[in-house]
Amino acid sequence: MAPEKRRLISSGSTFEQQIGYSRAVVVGDWVFVSGTTGFDYASMTISDSVVEQAEQCLKNIEAALKEAGAGLKDVVRVTYVLPDGDEFEPCWPVLRKYFGEVRPAAMMISAGLADPRMKIEIEVTALRASS
Repeated sequence: MAPEKRRLISSGSTFEQQIGYSRAVVVGDWVFVSGTTGFDYASMTISDSVVEQAEQCLKNIEAALKEAGAGLKDVVRVTYVLPDGDEFEPCWPVLRKYFGEVRPAAMMISAGLADPRMKIEIEVTALRASS
C-alpha cells in the first residue's frame, strides 16, 4: 500500500474555515495536530477553568488523532502554550493522565492566545505505529 500523501482533518470548528487551517494534517505516518484549545466544538463553549480546558484540549486532540488512525500513545512531541505560566502546574495531573506512560518530548511557552477566554493551547506531533 502506498503511503498517504497528505490528508486534512477538520474538527468542524468554524475557526478552521475563517482562518484557513486544519485541525490536523497527515503526511505518511506523521500526524501534525494544530494548536488546540479547550473549546467544546459541539457547543462552541469553553470552561473558565484552565484544568477543564486542558482536559477538553486533549479530548479534541484525541479525536483528531483517532480520525488520522493514531492515538495519544503515538504522540512524540507536545507543546503547551499558556498566557499565565503559573496556571501550568495545576494542569499537570490532567497531562499526566493522558501522557504519563507516553512521555513525549515537551515544551511549555507562556504567550498570549487569540481569545482572552483561552487559558491553554496544546499542539502535538504523532508518529503512527507501523501496521
